[in-house]
Amino acid sequence: MDFLSSMKISSSGLSVQRKRMETISSNLANIETTRTPEGGPYRRKDVVITALPLEDQFSQNLSREMQSNVNRVVITDIVEDQEEPRLEFQPNHPDANELGYVAKPNIDLMSEMVDLMTASRSYEANVTAINATKNMALRAIDLGR
Repeated sequence: MDFLSSMKISSSGLSVQRKRMETISSNLANIETTRTPEGGPYRRKDVVITALPLEDQFSQNLSREMQSNVNRVVITDIVEDQEEPRLEFQPNHPDANELGYVAKPNIDLMSEMVDLMTASRSYEANVTAINATKNMALRAIDLGR
């Protein structure tokens, strides 16, 4: 794989992980939101990620030789959780129903934190890969001098 293809793959990973962290942060910020402009409680969002072939001449040649695809990742969709909101008994809450239950977002704090840490580590891994690629390119240039 050439240096530019490696950078493209890592940068696509950076973009995806940044969007994942933004989405998870939004979920955490709205963990107690019971009223949205759409009506009802906030619905947890999740990022759908897909691997696509890296389309350039080098990757096509490499794929033909290796019988595999060199892939980049892209966000194909951001989906809302379709599960029912959890109900909490809070009869004095302004959004309580006639039985005193409030519909709260179906967001698990611990799961979101684990997802956030995973996205953060993946982001860091992509930064490390970009820096390693950059250092290899610089060393190759130094060898050519």
